[in-house]
Amino acid sequence: MQKVFAGLAAIILLGGCAAATKPSDPADALMQRYAGDVPGASLLVLKDGKPIVHRGYGLANLEDGDKTTPATNYRLASVSKQFTAAAILLLAEQGRLKLDDPVRQWLPSLPETTSAVTLRQLLDHTGGLVDYEDLIPPGTTEQVSDNDVLRMLSATSKTYFAPGSAYRYSNTGYVLLGLVVERASGYSLPLYLKQQIFQPLGMDHALLYEKGGPEVADRAYGYSEANGQWTRTDQSVTSATRGDGGIYSSVEDLAKWDAALYDDRLLSDASRKLAFSPHVKVTGEPYEASYGYGWRITGDTLWHSGESIGFRNVIVRWPKQRLTVILLSNRNEPEPYRTALAIARPWLH
Repeated sequence: MQKVFAGLAAIILLGGCAAATKPSDPADALMQRYAGDVPGASLLVLKDGKPIVHRGYGLANLEDGDKTTPATNYRLASVSKQFTAAAILLLAEQGRLKLDDPVRQWLPSLPETTSAVTLRQLLDHTGGLVDYEDLIPPGTTEQVSDNDVLRMLSATSKTYFAPGSAYRYSNTGYVLLGLVVERASGYSLPLYLKQQIFQPLGMDHALLYEKGGPEVADRAYGYSEANGQWTRTDQSVTSATRGDGGIYSSVEDLAKWDAALYDDRLLSDASRKLAFSPHVKVTGEPYEASYGYGWRITGDTLWHSGESIGFRNVIVRWPKQRLTVILLSNRNEPEPYRTALAIARPWLH
């Protein structure tokens, strides 16, 4: 891996951006909307562990004119969920919790109506818990914290369905899983992720962002377009929750995460198999997929998208072909999943 990342560093020194590539490059053609003086994107294609496309497009900060690079850090939004899931799996390996623990064992303030919901069901979105976004009082302007989510959930007896009986994508479930990581480990969620995942893998600039905590280096700010004008929309009322979407990272650091998913340097083979197995069929989403633990599964691909105000991201992995495409962007559109599939096409067989 050292040779790979020495190569990455060399690319950055050479510019690491679309301007340094041939205009006829198919990836550049597919990434054209991100190029220029507009909110941009960082793109990484890995084949057999080596970077074969590794570029930044457009701007990370419109106000200051900062260009994106492969080291630019974006808010991952729901791509964060695979890290929260990994933290739970690590704690299970360490004997600190069991996947079949009722969530109320760890968060006893939750109502009796959630007594049968397990951590396993939160991992694959079959818990049936109410979307916390629907519980936020109208007119709220202060950002909602994880403890606010727990408090709102504890005050309602409503659930969507009996746990384990259906699928419904749930940010609520992953916020609660983040709180469980804290209760089971005795560490704050940002510190647990740093010490147990980011540092061991050499993801030196990845962090779970909290206001008042360490600042994000090389930070991309989010923007939304309306009537041809870009407006900074970096944070919303729901941008401070953590386990469901609060991690910042770069494509460069995510390459190290991708590498760790092929062997047992972080998670055991059994834990990775759990994460990557299709536990339930995805419904209510515009994609044919099943869901593992923090991963969607479609055919031979493992993937997850991430969307929050001003950010659209995706990681798509073809493990059998040792191919990965990671596209992170600081804009509200376009959605990047189909772009990533098109970028991968020349290397698929």
